[in-house]
Amino acid sequence: MASSATVVAVAPTNSCCFHVSSAKPTRFHSIRMNQPPKSCLRIRAYALGISETFSDLRRQGRVAFIPYITAGDPDLSTTAEALKLLDCCGADIIELGLPYNNPVLDGPVIQASNKRALASKTNMEAVISMLKEVVPQISCPIVMFSYYNLLLAHRSEWFLSALEDAGVQGLIVPDLPLEESANLRREAAKKKVDMVLLTTPTTTKRRMKAISDASEGFIYLVSSVGVTGARDTVNTQVQCLLKEIKEKTAKPVAVGFGISKPEHVKQLSLWGADGVIVGSAIVKLLGEASSREEGLKRVESFVASLTAALPHGDHRLGEEHVSSFILQQRRKLWQRP
Repeated sequence: MASSATVVAVAPTNSCCFHVSSAKPTRFHSIRMNQPPKSCLRIRAYALGISETFSDLRRQGRVAFIPYITAGDPDLSTTAEALKLLDCCGADIIELGLPYNNPVLDGPVIQASNKRALASKTNMEAVISMLKEVVPQISCPIVMFSYYNLLLAHRSEWFLSALEDAGVQGLIVPDLPLEESANLRREAAKKKVDMVLLTTPTTTKRRMKAISDASEGFIYLVSSVGVTGARDTVNTQVQCLLKEIKEKTAKPVAVGFGISKPEHVKQLSLWGADGVIVGSAIVKLLGEASSREEGLKRVESFVASLTAALPHGDHRLGEEHVSSFILQQRRKLWQRP
């Protein structure tokens, strides 16, 4: 590392970080600041894989924050800005949903986001093109969320090759049963795309073990039965489910469905979750705003409240070290046409 060029970006609480580039950097470190405390840092090397990201966070005593947004809602240019915003305001991994006309596992908020994205003519090819531009600018892995029919429509080999070319590191196919996933998992492994599998409160212990063994990157624990959508409380059964899964595997476990409040992410952290996934609450703020600028600002503020509730580890830096250049770039973001 001593002989390689290094780029460092620093961002304060509730702000976007912009990467200051140097000639042909070979490694990248993104430093972000959350609150409280104001001096906490988020330090992670660019281009870490999903498993490596979780390992790095575990060493720091931190829990992964994994936001979800729908590609193309309300349009792909907003998605590109949102990905960069989420990366520099707290995301450790970002889940990006491909719009689909029959998202059976999603609640009203994400169903509406799919309709808006499809209305704006968002398709797989356009999403991949956007990601090819954005992925080099962000420092956390992207996990694609796609219903199985979308893969079939494009052929799985082409689909996975496109993900690999775009720099996507993971794939979630929520409606593909474990028993029918072997071929896709093998193809994904060849493309170095982690296939993340889901387990639910109704999954049997034997099946939970099989899912845990087969899942790559992390295990997605669905917190409650039903579709996606914000809920008032976290299902208390999750605490026992986390314990059961962790008795069967050392792989990280991230919890999603219904997570929408700072107290939710704090509770899951105390229960032993390695990551928290927040979707509908963010999608609603972004997709239902009166303008892109308003949506991004609302998401930024909301994400700050969520990440502040997570354990931050021991990495510290005084506010006096925050770059004035970064502060200037943050102001410029909201002035873009």
